[in-house]
Amino acid sequence: MKKTTHILLWIAQILLSVSLIWAAYVKLFLSIEQLEVMWPWTGEVSPELVRFTGIIDLFGALGVLLPALFRFKTILTPIAAAGIVLLMISAGIFHICRGEASQIGFNIVFGAIAAFVAYGRFRMVPIQ
Repeated sequence: MKKTTHILLWIAQILLSVSLIWAAYVKLFLSIEQLEVMWPWTGEVSPELVRFTGIIDLFGALGVLLPALFRFKTILTPIAAAGIVLLMISAGIFHICRGEASQIGFNIVFGAIAAFVAYGRFRMVPIQ
């Protein structure tokens, strides 16, 4: 794999991880009232759903970065990235169903970045 692609994959993984850690932090540690200012949907669904999505964000962030970083069970990195793609598709559908289609730009961009990571890292996993 070209060195440039490898560097771009790391940048994409770090971007995904940092963004998802931030999202997990705010969903897990801010009050629903504080979240509602930023994301109105959080005040219209159960607090358990909001916290659950925070946990999913945290797992995605860790999964897309740590296996590749520590070079241990590296197959988990593209699997986590594929999971993030599914997460972004689900979030996009959620917002479209709520009449918030104008808010799915984030989901599209981060879904595409995650797809790049999934494809690129899967190509790097040694066949056993």
